[in-house]
Amino acid sequence: MNKTSKVAISLPVETLEAVEKERAASGESRSQIIRRAIEIMLRQEKEKEKIQQYIRGYQEMPETNEEIAAAHYSAEAALAEEPW
Repeated sequence: MNKTSKVAISLPVETLEAVEKERAASGESRSQIIRRAIEIMLRQEKEKEKIQQYIRGYQEMPETNEEIAAAHYSAEAALAEEPW
């Protein structure tokens, strides 16, 4: 079993009401709802950083004209084989 730690947090009343509504609908505990929300947020932040790294990579080392031409040629060849 994963180790867990208890923490106390303060939430605006409207946020707590929304959590309680979600808890009632899902059958999850308050801890499960908040844990799930935090895990989603952390995954989104990690994905956002990966996207930023990808963009920086292309900004630092953009495709050459030859690479772009090769991609177009490959795409045209692949599409030509489709039974449209």
